[in-house]
Amino acid sequence: MTILDQESEIAPSAAAPHLDPQLWNVANRHLIRKALAEFSHERLLTPREHSAGSYSVTTDDGSVEYRFTAARLELDHWAVDARSISCRSVVGDRATGDVPAEELPLDALDFITGFHTTLGIALQMLPVYLEEISSTLASHCYKQWLGQPSAEELAAGITRGADPAVDFQLIERSMTEGHPCFVANNGRLGFGINDYLSFSPEAGAQIQLEWIAVHRNKAVFASSAGLDYAAHLEEELGAAALSRFDSELRVRALDPANYFFMPVHPWQWENKLTVTFAAEIAQHNIVHLGIGTDGYQAQQSIRTFFNTSSPQKHYVKTAMSVLNMGFMRGLSAQYMKATPAINDWLQDLIEKDAALQACGLAMISEVAAIGYHNGYYEAASKSGSPYRKMLAALWRESPLQLLDNGQQLATMASLLHVDSDGVPLASAFIDRSGLGAKEWIRSYFRAYLVPLVHCLYKYELAFMPHGENVILVLDNGVPVRAIMKDIAEEIVVMGDQLDLPNEVSRISADIPAAEMVLAIFTDVFDCIFRFLAALLVDDGKLTEEQFWEAAADIIHEYQDTNPDLASQFARHDLFAEDFQLSCLNRLQLRNNQNMLDLDDPSGGLQMAGRLANPLARFARQ
Repeated sequence: MTILDQESEIAPSAAAPHLDPQLWNVANRHLIRKALAEFSHERLLTPREHSAGSYSVTTDDGSVEYRFTAARLELDHWAVDARSISCRSVVGDRATGDVPAEELPLDALDFITGFHTTLGIALQMLPVYLEEISSTLASHCYKQWLGQPSAEELAAGITRGADPAVDFQLIERSMTEGHPCFVANNGRLGFGINDYLSFSPEAGAQIQLEWIAVHRNKAVFASSAGLDYAAHLEEELGAAALSRFDSELRVRALDPANYFFMPVHPWQWENKLTVTFAAEIAQHNIVHLGIGTDGYQAQQSIRTFFNTSSPQKHYVKTAMSVLNMGFMRGLSAQYMKATPAINDWLQDLIEKDAALQACGLAMISEVAAIGYHNGYYEAASKSGSPYRKMLAALWRESPLQLLDNGQQLATMASLLHVDSDGVPLASAFIDRSGLGAKEWIRSYFRAYLVPLVHCLYKYELAFMPHGENVILVLDNGVPVRAIMKDIAEEIVVMGDQLDLPNEVSRISADIPAAEMVLAIFTDVFDCIFRFLAALLVDDGKLTEEQFWEAAADIIHEYQDTNPDLASQFARHDLFAEDFQLSCLNRLQLRNNQNMLDLDDPSGGLQMAGRLANPLARFARQ
């Protein structure tokens, strides 16, 4: 039985019953809590302290005040109590304390507008950012309305481990927060209500991809060593589908030998390709073939799909011209040429590295890719333009092949998930494991942190290891290995420790030596561990001291077994007193349509002072 048979579906409805006043109020309180916490963390807001743990901020024009209570944790994390937030109008003389006030409802759109000057949002960007906020609120309402399994149920698995693919995809669709740092993290501008219900990860709907034929004069197919186009498509589609697609071309008096077959997101076909690529379709450079037979489920990255009909088959990642979290979520045809070669290179490096093998690091390779070059738009746009990223696809291995009997898969984002009763999924995994929290967190650090640290020290190689890009393998609830994905677009070689073949040279970037260590400090400590520590502290599983001491111990343990890298330990000092605060929301607020030049990942960073390093106290003399 496939996932498609077991999952219930909610048919799309234009009525939008989730946009309910009560759910809307909850969503607004939730988002304002996050805005207060993250904008304060990034030093965009400077809350005024009234008494221990009691704070306020006032809008740009001084007319509205927000009060709240918060605990200040390591890495200047603001653990804001959502229940404590209040909003009131302010009139009179603040200096004399004559401030009559009227209580106001919590409205996240008003909050953003009221602070837009302080937040540095240009007026031409403000409406687009408000639309992203509105979409994020609507998504939160839907997740409340739909309901989700409890943390305990997710940790145990709906099939109790009998079908790890089903259990994995239930976790994938049950995530409610999105990126932990970004306030507007569910923008998806371009989706209507039926698109949302059909294609959003949280809807969990079953999707069948559109297939097209693209002329070989306009397209490039690339694959891993030893894999050719015919063998790959035979495996993915099967002989019957291939024969049907060949017939579709011959009916039009077109020769199948002149075309590649490629999958397309249904939204992209309907909303972009049939309009923007109309000339290519009219000239038979692109030919619509029909709908594929396999069912897929959208992953948290929106444009990536897990095959629910045949879970051992590849993921499919497609281009989508939808604006979400600072980028149009396209896929570069130019990048597709080197994607399999980059994956082959990294897979070889991991397999030959004893330290990475010892900690179980794995990756799921992007084994094949195809990109279409539209000459009209390439002549009319510069490199990196969204118009050059409208038609491409890649195939990525399934992680199921990496499981031993009884093990389960979970997106690492799930460690930051909190269910409707306030129970963190990380706590549920700890409870299921039967281990103490300190022992559990050390196992997680060995599986996830150690390989990242090793790649920094030995190779000056960095992943983009956020929660959606990492899949954890768990054994009885204990993380035992990490699986990296989204390789070709995300990894970067920052220094000169590696001699790269020409075909993978794209992943090399000129990163200042002082910024290399931010691959751990920012991407891991500030963007993941800051939140995980706060959840476990609030749930009574660990103290902050125990959490960060465990991280320090694991790094010391690694360093003790790799003394040959001592000079790198000093160069990239993970026990330094402090480090630069690199801000993600500042990037999005500055330009919410293209927040960073991916060809220059260091040049556009937004810094805001420094953060005290929680590992510094554990440094050895």
